[in-house]
Amino acid sequence: FARRRREAAAFDPSVARLDEAIERVLRLPAVGSKKFLVTIGDRSVTGLVARDQMVGPRQTPVADAAVTLDGFDSFRGAAMAMGERPPVAVVDPAAAARLAVAEALTNLAAAPVDGLTNVVLSANWMAAAGHGEEDQALFDAVRAVGEELCPALGIAIPVGKDSLSMRAVWDDQTVASPVTLNVAAFAPVADARGALTPDLFARDLPADALYLVEPPFSRQRRLGGSALAQCYGALGDDVPDVDDPAALRALIETKAQLARRGCLASYHDRSDGGLLAALLECAFASGCGLDIFVEDEEPLAALFAEEIGMILGIPDARAEEARRAATDAGLAISRVAVPRPDQRIAVLRGGNELYASTRAALERVWAATSHAMQRLRDDPDCADEEFAAIDDEAPLLAYEADFDAAEDVAAPFVGAARARVAILREQGVNGHIEMAAAFHRAGFEAVDVHMSDLFETPALLRDFQALAACGGFSYGDVLGGGGGWAKSILFAPALRDAFSAFFRRDTLTLGVCNGAQMLTALRDLIPGAATWPRFVGNRSERFEARTILLRVNESNSPWLAGMAGALLPTPVAHGEGRAEFDAGAGFDDLRRAGGVALQYADYDGHPTERYPRNPNGAERGLAGVTAANGRVLAAMPHPERVFRAVSNAWQHESWDEDGPWLRLFRNARAALG
Repeated sequence: FARRRREAAAFDPSVARLDEAIERVLRLPAVGSKKFLVTIGDRSVTGLVARDQMVGPRQTPVADAAVTLDGFDSFRGAAMAMGERPPVAVVDPAAAARLAVAEALTNLAAAPVDGLTNVVLSANWMAAAGHGEEDQALFDAVRAVGEELCPALGIAIPVGKDSLSMRAVWDDQTVASPVTLNVAAFAPVADARGALTPDLFARDLPADALYLVEPPFSRQRRLGGSALAQCYGALGDDVPDVDDPAALRALIETKAQLARRGCLASYHDRSDGGLLAALLECAFASGCGLDIFVEDEEPLAALFAEEIGMILGIPDARAEEARRAATDAGLAISRVAVPRPDQRIAVLRGGNELYASTRAALERVWAATSHAMQRLRDDPDCADEEFAAIDDEAPLLAYEADFDAAEDVAAPFVGAARARVAILREQGVNGHIEMAAAFHRAGFEAVDVHMSDLFETPALLRDFQALAACGGFSYGDVLGGGGGWAKSILFAPALRDAFSAFFRRDTLTLGVCNGAQMLTALRDLIPGAATWPRFVGNRSERFEARTILLRVNESNSPWLAGMAGALLPTPVAHGEGRAEFDAGAGFDDLRRAGGVALQYADYDGHPTERYPRNPNGAERGLAGVTAANGRVLAAMPHPERVFRAVSNAWQHESWDEDGPWLRLFRNARAALG
């Protein structure tokens, strides 16, 4: 048999200065921001996403777990989180596998998971089978998790995947990946609203202090395999491990107990980068400064060890209760940071300041690697604008409205027959379910209508009082966003006439994202739409999936009645959303025609062209247009995905069940009587 533990050179933390170590670790790709990857993937589609990576009004990508909803009328759902520790596997494959499981569980603990009873794991084993010591390493790691740790925790691994060819040979050189376990943890949640994030101020009672809660064995502060060691060209021979499965279980269950009691305002786990990285991510998400306390004799080990642990944000009124619960469970708990009202971040030991900087300066370091990759891949000016926005103290998102999000303006018509709305879709469209749910909540009878139905029976449109063209990628966008969809109508005379007649009737039409692109290409059929632009490729040259701030303008549109002046957080998910006017026409022509319905806005409510507050570079922030006396509305953002408060990436404290965008759908129901 090959060696069960590989030899590695010891790492001496005394070679590192604190200021230099902080900068190196924050720039390491495993620790730094992953925003350049997050924002190119659609995370709001379905309208059933209760928690994605982006956290707080600053939309910082630091969430620990994902949470989805089971349906549009329920708060029940499911949570998922990941864990992996490949650097540790170079030294001790079994320890790395145990840590991967532990990291998945401490990430999952951000969701309202009631202990470990209903948690299941999916294991993806990666190894260079048949190469040197790797078979033995794989055996040790599988046994450590499958026969020892998971049975001790009472967790099953019903599914998994093996990738056993992790070796490449080129010019007689062999490169083999260390045995790596990637773990996905899943669990049902009874109420998705209970999910916690690193945002210290997301709850009614904000966090007055941050506490590190950890099993006793984690106080060894082992630096082997840590980001700190890697940043100094080493690995270290003393790696973290799960020395006591019972203590890990106690940690998970104690957090769940404190959450049920309402003791917690925020949550973050300690993993890549150690305690300091976790605390700084809390500061970045919250837009605040921190005083960070270190009482250990070795500050670098205390700040950068990647042992198992949780960072709990606790109001002062509940601090003693949390201390008792942790102590009774045999866990170590220590007060490690307090938020500051300014932007200053300081590391203190015994009253002495070891290090000081600002939130913006450190966040720039943390985001620098992501920014560099974004500049290479995307439009560099957009990347620079987003990087510069780190200095802004004003958050990305806000909420301002003169109307009550919970007010049902359609209530007088509840007893009447439901108005019928055609939920129109085409090949590749994927937003029809949430669109139907939003209309149904507002009192409509939502009917699924595929374009193939209209090709067969164009007169079918006569049966509807409203039409909603949904988002997605009709015809894969190979003919331009919404272009193929529109041409299928324009080049079919009977269907063209049917749409033209529908737009001229006393009906309502909503086009969102791909549906908006399609409607703007049909402007010749829509009364008063001659000044409309078309939507073309984003200025960033990338698909943009973000939550931005949208301003509702004064207009005659029944869709937006009573909403003028509102600033509403809204998801966008498109690759072609930049409004472009034909030669001889422009924004002012559209404005004079009363067609500027929606604009991307900054925190103060002013229309903006600044990226990423304006995600596509549209002139003067143009995001939505209206015509036909306001009866037709085309908008690139997705109000239908956030008609429930729980589906918003960031929620204002005044919201309850209904999100403010439900007003748009209720307005339509009220307008039809």
